[in-house]
Amino acid sequence: MLDVVVVGAGPNGLTAAVELARRDFDVEVFEAKETVGGGARTEELTLPGFRHDPCSAVHPLGIGSPAFKNMPLGRYGLEWLHPELPMAHPFDDGTAAVLSRSVAETAASFGPRDAGVYRRLMAPYLGRWDVLAKDFMSLPLSALPRDPLGLARFGAVGLQPYSWLMRRFGDDRARALMAGLVAHVIAPLGSVATSGVGMLFALAAHENGWPLPRGGSQAIPDALTRYLKDLGGAVHTGFEVKRLDDLPPARAYVFDTSPTAVARIAGLGRAYENFRYGAAAFKIDYALDGPVPWTAAEARRAGTVQIGPSSGEIATALRQATTGTAPDTPFLITAQPSLVDPSRAPEGRHVFWAYGHVPHGWDGDLTDAVERQIERFAPGFRDRVLARAVAGPAELAARNANYVGGDIACGSAAGLQLLFRPGISLFPYRTRHPSVFLCSSAAWPGPGVHGMSGHNAAKAVWRALRKADAR
Repeated sequence: MLDVVVVGAGPNGLTAAVELARRDFDVEVFEAKETVGGGARTEELTLPGFRHDPCSAVHPLGIGSPAFKNMPLGRYGLEWLHPELPMAHPFDDGTAAVLSRSVAETAASFGPRDAGVYRRLMAPYLGRWDVLAKDFMSLPLSALPRDPLGLARFGAVGLQPYSWLMRRFGDDRARALMAGLVAHVIAPLGSVATSGVGMLFALAAHENGWPLPRGGSQAIPDALTRYLKDLGGAVHTGFEVKRLDDLPPARAYVFDTSPTAVARIAGLGRAYENFRYGAAAFKIDYALDGPVPWTAAEARRAGTVQIGPSSGEIATALRQATTGTAPDTPFLITAQPSLVDPSRAPEGRHVFWAYGHVPHGWDGDLTDAVERQIERFAPGFRDRVLARAVAGPAELAARNANYVGGDIACGSAAGLQLLFRPGISLFPYRTRHPSVFLCSSAAWPGPGVHGMSGHNAAKAVWRALRKADAR
């Protein structure tokens, strides 16, 4: 009998496997696809030689992840590349606010009315990323925080809806950039804890940057897989699990899947009947014959560019997507990997992607609206397009079964339901089956390629097995 079987070889499943293998457990991973990766893959989606990331590409929470920092992933091929600017947010007048490694540069881009406001907002947490991230992203209530006062101070502001926090800013440049950061989790600006989302992404830029892995996001799961094999673990690909009996006997089973999938596979009945998935993404990957012709100079230097010039436009787009209407003017998150990694495209060419938000399971085509938005800030963009790969909610779900209805947040952004909806456990790693655990981004701390959901689940498994051995 194995100690642990992990279902799903995304970053969280592989992290859980590594953490348990490091504790000398016998671990094997089973993945339905022919390759590992989950939401961190790199593929030629458009033309030969153009290497795209079908989902995640930029990893502000990955480089600062407490789980990844404690692993020698650099030894296994993971190298972080930093753009000159982590992020730019252009406006219709041709200028842009920026999220820089420098707090001063970021604050100055907001203008004199809000520069001091932003510096005061971020000052208490600068230089404290490692402690704050570990306390905030670890298993809830599993241990005393290392900095309880700092965590409480962050929570006092971060638990507020962003619609409250934005009142501190006098001009819309700051409001809009921070609203865009909140929108990365596809939640309305009035949702609980959205202030904390924006602040965490901003602090990540100042402390660690918003880097991209050399060669593409596939480098992250590839490095985790190599490390796991060195620790004695095994990974089986092309192995679809339909029920628990398909797997070898084990003391514990860890699922890097959606909650409804684990309920179906493990026979948990109506365990997650209250679970709801959120709004979806609509993503387009581009092969370009040159760089994006941004009007704002700052956007030409940024790895990530947010497109949605006002906080009002962003709020409207998010509200429409989460209430069942496809936005006419979508808020977009875009990434330019080949600015810092020429290996991603043939010489002189570029890869680029953009995604907006649409209702759960939407079956329309947002391509024209997306490209109108890009052209608004980069006139002539369409003339640079050599090929495009379009993925709406159905295509995203087909690529990754965890993206139910196109929800790339695996349901965790739908109103913090794992903490506040009836019938959902405060400790989502444990299911109604005593030997089955959940480690996907549906579990705390939620979406993002950071491995912490896997790390936390592994911690819960380790404690459960240790307790069983003590009996």
